[in-house]
Amino acid sequence: MKFKLDENLSPTLSALFVAVGHEAHSVIEQLLSGQPDERVIDVCRREQRALVTLDLDFSNILSYPPTGYFGIVVLRLTNQAHAVTEAAVGKLLALLREEPVIGKLWIVEESRIRIHG
Repeated sequence: MKFKLDENLSPTLSALFVAVGHEAHSVIEQLLSGQPDERVIDVCRREQRALVTLDLDFSNILSYPPTGYFGIVVLRLTNQAHAVTEAAVGKLLALLREEPVIGKLWIVEESRIRIHG
């Protein structure tokens, strides 16, 4: 599976995805920082990548219907410290072994993951 980490996530998190066999690129690495949400999600669609982000705007299914994308993962964390974010990504990666993200919206919280779509 291919992922793109939004600019609000550390590019170092890509290593967690790669370690379990996924491909991951960062918006920052691709010089897309500061681009509008629509541009970022369009690049994800063209590259057939699921977006991983802290941006709650992407959880709006009217603006970003999950079935139109290769997956949208919104990390909805009360504490966005690197260790907390890293733990949330770990939960996401564990669930990916059982549940596909393509065409779905995942809301990852500290205590649960909600899947829409």
